[in-house]
This record gives sequence, C-alpha cells and structure tokens, in this order.
Amino acid sequence: MPPVPFILIADDYGLTEGVSRAILSLLASGRISGTSSMTNQGGWPELAKNLAPYHGKAELGLHLTLTLGRPLGPMPLLAPTGELPTLGQILKASLLGNLSKREISAEITCQIAEFEAQTGRLPDFIDGHQHVHILPTIRSALWEAIEQYRPGWRPWLRNPADHLGAIMARGVSVGKSLFIAFLAQGFAVSAKKRGFLINDSFSGVSDFDPKGDFAGDFRRYLLVSGERHLVMCHPGHSDAALAGLDPVTRARDIEFEFLQSEAFARLLASMNMEISRFPKG
Repeated sequence: MPPVPFILIADDYGLTEGVSRAILSLLASGRISGTSSMTNQGGWPELAKNLAPYHGKAELGLHLTLTLGRPLGPMPLLAPTGELPTLGQILKASLLGNLSKREISAEITCQIAEFEAQTGRLPDFIDGHQHVHILPTIRSALWEAIEQYRPGWRPWLRNPADHLGAIMARGVSVGKSLFIAFLAQGFAVSAKKRGFLINDSFSGVSDFDPKGDFAGDFRRYLLVSGERHLVMCHPGHSDAALAGLDPVTRARDIEFEFLQSEAFARLLASMNMEISRFPKG
C-alpha cells in the first residue's frame, strides 16, 4: 500500500533569524512541506531571499500577522499607537463587531504585496498568526483582499478546525482545539463557496509545554487524517531575540530536534505516512 500523504507546514518564518534558520534546515532536508512567512517583521526582506531555492518545490505561504509587531500600512483603528494588538484584544473586538473590514483588508493587501515584492511570486497559501484569519470581519476582509489583489488568484487556505470526533481521538490540547474549531465555524463553507481549496482535516495544536512529549503528540497528530490532512508545527532555534517577541521558546527547539531526527523518519515509516505538498486536484 502506498504511503498516506499529509501536509506539514512550519509557521512563523521571518519571526527571527533563529526560527527562520531552523525552518530552512527542515526545508533542505525535506522534513516539512513548506512554511508561512510573517512579512511585517523587520528581518523579513533579508530572510525572504533564502526561500528562493524552494520556489515551486515547497509550499510557501503568507502568515497573516495582526497581533505582533507593526502593521505595514496605516491602521489608526486597530493599531493607533503603531503596534498591533494582542490576540485577546483583537479577539474581543472581532466578536463584538468592532473591527474595520476596510482597514484590515488594506493591511492584508500590504502583507500580500510585501510577500510578492520580496519573493517575486504570490503566496501558495494563506494562514494566520494565532489563526486570526478565521475571526469574524477578518475572514471577510481576507476574501476581499485576495479577490481584489489579483482577479482569479486562489491560494489555498488553512482551516485550523477539525471535527469533534477527530479532536477527541487525538487527545492533544483538546480544549484549545475545540475553542479554535468554535471560532472557525462557517470558515470552511464560506471559503469553498468562493472557490478556495482548504485542508479537510487539521492537527498540530499544542500547549507548547517544553516538558511535554512532542514525539508522542506528533504521532497523534497523524491519526484520523483526511485526503488533505494539514499539520502545523513551530520549529526554531530559541534565543534572546525570540524571547523578546514570543513566549514560545524552548518548545521550538524541541520540535526542531524531533523533526530533524531519525526518530521522526521512523515514526512516518511505521505509520506509512509521507510528507507531501498540498494537492491541487
């Protein structure tokens, strides 16, 4: 029986040099399908150059960022001080209907344009830092930005939700997974109606506990997989620069070490699974 394919995407390329270097190493060794990039981070223009060898060979996407750093365009409503809000702040504003679709659509356009400017190509896919792309108003702004940026362009989109039975069967970060699924209600249906391809199952949600068993969790991420099973990961080399931006540090090292290991290769072989690109057919 041929191996069962799945898509493994590393989030946060461009966050720091250490995170980006770890992701590049995994791309070079074929241990991930691709990565999504944070184009509003200061190091992105230089780090983008290192993705050139993987154009057309890996999934290279946009990691829409609305909760870390500075926006690329003016956002007087969402970021009046010039700094993007926290996840808690944007979540509250979204659920209360207090976000400006026009302002967010303009920022999404800026981040897409920055990806194209530095790589010379459009993103293969779009997802969101802390899954902000699925939130009310933001998802509508996303549809609008994509459709207006390049008529007929349809990157595939990440649906970070899965069915209750699959979440419970895997048993990893169940509460967090269920909350994300709740927030994502209607996202998949709306995306498909607009002609976007999306993954049909999803895992990789983690509590980022450095004392946890990432290898054991990853095995469970591969259970209950669909034809387009998407797994997210957050590998990296932690350092002071990362600690100044993100609370997830040592857990990134652990993920990287496992994904580069022979234990990871043996796990995939034992489960008859293989890393693949996103199927477009």
